[in-house]
Amino acid sequence: MDEASAKTTKAHPPDYYSEDFGLLQRMIDALYQDRRLVSRLDILTYGESFDLPADLQELLTLLPPQRYSRQRLADQLNSAISGHGWGLVYGTVE
Repeated sequence: MDEASAKTTKAHPPDYYSEDFGLLQRMIDALYQDRRLVSRLDILTYGESFDLPADLQELLTLLPPQRYSRQRLADQLNSAISGHGWGLVYGTVE
């Protein structure tokens, strides 16, 4: 890929990316900014405050009630995102 193509790709993401691509990652970053464990209620509250799309809100409501480390939550969400084939649409989380 030449330099001009690389710049165009960065400026204009592929059409299959949602305008909400990466929003879930930003929510996770904010959620764990000053905590090691979060509750399902914390996750749902942050999801609403970040105005996540309905698809992602639904994934959050399906989480079992418990406390989540960042890695455990990322594993749960990435599994669901992959299962729905939304990895390229919304992105995955770390």
